[in-house]
Amino acid sequence: MARHIYPCPLRWSDMDAFGHVNNVTFLRYLEEARVDFMWRLAPGNGSDAFTGGVVVARHEIDYLKPLVHRHRPVTIETWVTEIKAAYLTLRYEIKDEDALYVRAATRIVPYDLDQGRPRRVTPEEEKFLTEYLEPDPVKKGAAKKASAASTKPAGAADGAGRAEGAVSV
Repeated sequence: MARHIYPCPLRWSDMDAFGHVNNVTFLRYLEEARVDFMWRLAPGNGSDAFTGGVVVARHEIDYLKPLVHRHRPVTIETWVTEIKAAYLTLRYEIKDEDALYVRAATRIVPYDLDQGRPRRVTPEEEKFLTEYLEPDPVKKGAAKKASAASTKPAGAADGAGRAEGAVSV
């Protein structure tokens, strides 16, 4: 299992009025890493992988810590957690040696630009993506929780005296 490592430079204009990198800018960082992964790394010599086009169907971003401008790049690790016939899921971590700033995921749909519609992942694309495939830690954690919950007796409450999943306001 491998991860794509992208050193992403920070720009002065990335900061917002509060002195940290703006939340929308993180989407641009993810895009830079994704483009480097899919259009520089994937095609290789003479390959037509992903040249038919792709579209972003979904983004999820967890902002964990503010990132302030500095002169050294931030590291973006990208890997694949899901490959289906008509889509794939990429996960990212934006970090450095001192902190983890963002965890994110993007669902990508291969797209036929000429036909104007989604297409299937090609065997060549799947082969490339499989080199970066890792189990999804989020889904893995959810499966463990579901398994643990299924072993509780019916009607059991959590330690706070509320039914599991209930929130008191």
